[in-house]
Amino acid sequence: MFEPLPSSSESVPGPNQSGAILVVDDEAEIRTVLEDTLGEEGYSVRLAADAQEAEAQVRVTPPDMVLLDIWMPRTDGMDLLRRWVADGPLPFPVVMMSGHSTIESAVEATRLGAYDYLEKPLSLNKLLLTAEHATEAVRLRRENESLRNGAPGAVLVGDSAPMAQLRHQIERLAGSQGAVLIAGEPGVGKEAAARALHERSGLSGPFIAINSAAIAPDGMETQLFGRELEERSQPGRFEQADGGVLFLDEVADMQADVQARLVRVLEEQRFTRVGGNDPVHVDVRVVAATNRDLDGLVREGAFRSDLYYRLNVLPITVPPLRDHAGDIPALVDHFLQRQCQREGLRSRTFDKGALDALAEHAWLGNVRELENVLERILILSEADPVGAGDVRDALGSAARPQVPERLFEAPLRQAREDFERCYLAYHLRANGGNITRTSAEAGLERTHLYRKLKQLGIEAGQFKNGDKG
Repeated sequence: MFEPLPSSSESVPGPNQSGAILVVDDEAEIRTVLEDTLGEEGYSVRLAADAQEAEAQVRVTPPDMVLLDIWMPRTDGMDLLRRWVADGPLPFPVVMMSGHSTIESAVEATRLGAYDYLEKPLSLNKLLLTAEHATEAVRLRRENESLRNGAPGAVLVGDSAPMAQLRHQIERLAGSQGAVLIAGEPGVGKEAAARALHERSGLSGPFIAINSAAIAPDGMETQLFGRELEERSQPGRFEQADGGVLFLDEVADMQADVQARLVRVLEEQRFTRVGGNDPVHVDVRVVAATNRDLDGLVREGAFRSDLYYRLNVLPITVPPLRDHAGDIPALVDHFLQRQCQREGLRSRTFDKGALDALAEHAWLGNVRELENVLERILILSEADPVGAGDVRDALGSAARPQVPERLFEAPLRQAREDFERCYLAYHLRANGGNITRTSAEAGLERTHLYRKLKQLGIEAGQFKNGDKG
């Protein structure tokens, strides 16, 4: 039914953010496995056993993506896809699944507008990669629509000296075409800085982001440069970013062969798609980001020096939250407004005691951790105004754990295991159970992290939405 997960040398991709996926399959076992697999990756999963149930669910709440089996009783998946297409352009990507696939059915599904076609037994690696790409495409489309409708763009919140200096740096560098390397700890807001740079650059092209840590090694080249297929060409992120900015997040995780190819693209602004021969010319400004010491990785031979020097033309450093803690009240106002609008929650205020409690916290997860804590408070507390006790309750589930005295009395192996359990639990809490972010912050491949969590008896799902665990 499913191919096994990749070996430890491969990385299973994960979503940049959660999305809603509707699984349509008449086999209950497949629905259950897909629900568990996608749910572990942070997706909200809904299930339908046949076409009629799927149509009813789509009418009530359209999903971000549909996984649709072809062979089903009464109405098969191809007929359902034709019905949806007849109503106009598909409002969500549809990925077809079949254990009896033929070239003809794959071509027909693609012609009708299907996003992709997966053969059973399903490869979990390809399934997760396809889900990430499809939901990311939906996110980008909605984001572009919001920008066209006049929604506000990237916001760098705070009036402190470090944030004023950051804004000044961005203003100075925005007009240049040179590559930019944004450094900073996990969660400081490197992508927000990159988006602000793009908005102030005057470039007419889009802002396209790709997370190197979230892409399987064998899929990175296709993601960046596209693929040439017989029936059609599949553009990559470089082509999508033509005339604008390509943001390479977690660039330190990029594979060596892709690093080598990226050097040539930065030099020539042209490339060939995977499987193709014709050169594709682009005009793209590359902005990269990392939370690791690239200079040290170059010295160790783990990152190409020629790529480092081409990316590090114009460096920017985003400060950690502890260096501009005075901006916490402004950040609280910003995140509360955004979260209340997004979730349809009533507006809330924080009293002085609550703000003081936030200011006293270490914020090792930086601005991202603050946003997660605020979301936790909005969901778990009814208080208005929010007080210091509510803040401490929320921080209690994400606070940095103290090293217990018993570690110094236990054998080294047991002490190491106990520390690893505390360490990973802290990062999972700070990231709301997000495996991709936790693996990046811990410096572990996703498959290695999955095995480590299983070995330590930790379930990532218990930390989602800030739940205590």
